Amino acid sequence: MQKMHSRELGLVLAQQLLDVEDLHYGLWDGDLEPTLGNLAAAQQRYNDMLIAQLPKPDREVRVLDIGCGTGHLLRQLLERGYRADGVIPAKDLGEAVRRRLADYAGPPPRIFECRFEDFPVEQCRACYDVALFSESFQYISPSASLPIAQSILKPGGLLLISDFFKTDAPGDGASGDHGFGGGHPLREFYASMKRTPFVVVKDEDITRRISPNMELVNDLLMNRIKPATLTIGRYLEGRYPLLTRLALALLRKRLDQASYKYFSGHRSKEVFERCKTYRVLLYRLP
Repeated sequence: MQKMHSRELGLVLAQQLLDVEDLHYGLWDGDLEPTLGNLAAAQQRYNDMLIAQLPKPDREVRVLDIGCGTGHLLRQLLERGYRADGVIPAKDLGEAVRRRLADYAGPPPRIFECRFEDFPVEQCRACYDVALFSESFQYISPSASLPIAQSILKPGGLLLISDFFKTDAPGDGASGDHGFGGGHPLREFYASMKRTPFVVVKDEDITRRISPNMELVNDLLMNRIKPATLTIGRYLEGRYPLLTRLALALLRKRLDQASYKYFSGHRSKEVFERCKTYRVLLYRLP
């Protein structure tokens, strides 16, 4: 049985808890109050922002959506006239993508069920006009992802990365970044890009348009999930005291790490803005 990655777990939980179709953060501007009720609208603004970076589909524009989740953005690309394929490493999500696209009447997209590191480059060499990473770039080493992206893009093709990166702000010694995992160091990413032929077209910092998501995440964790977790813990300890104490003793280190990461209150808007930088990066292959 294939292990579920934290990204896949996050998407499943987001769908179950928040009734949203995307795992990525929402894009918040002044006219949209950062509430859970507005999250779907903010996520759609994020999708619209990504699509606005692409060439107009006046001709055939082929896009590879790398880490396509349940196919929500992929479906929108197809409906707006793009030829789009998807990459997803989890079989369950691959099946979810196919269900979402089942009634799509256009040319069927290819869904590659594999890690991007294992992508069939020889089958798809110089096939795509755009390689798109929407909050998926952080999960793959640039030393692996950039050569593959270079190989599958046509001359003049675009590499679009929308994701957060680590800044040079120091951590606190416990988590290294105050509970925010993920993200490549921005300085190292820039160094990696200099070793490629890609030419920068756009490098936009949208951290402050993304960071309000942290208020929603922190509220959900501290005011909903944490109390529910404590209630379940008290119930189990009351019904199965010996087994509960044994499990706590065996898992103490992991539980302490999870408690710090998710339930310490550190995952705030201000900390995110200091420790992370969220970028929209567009590069062209000569």
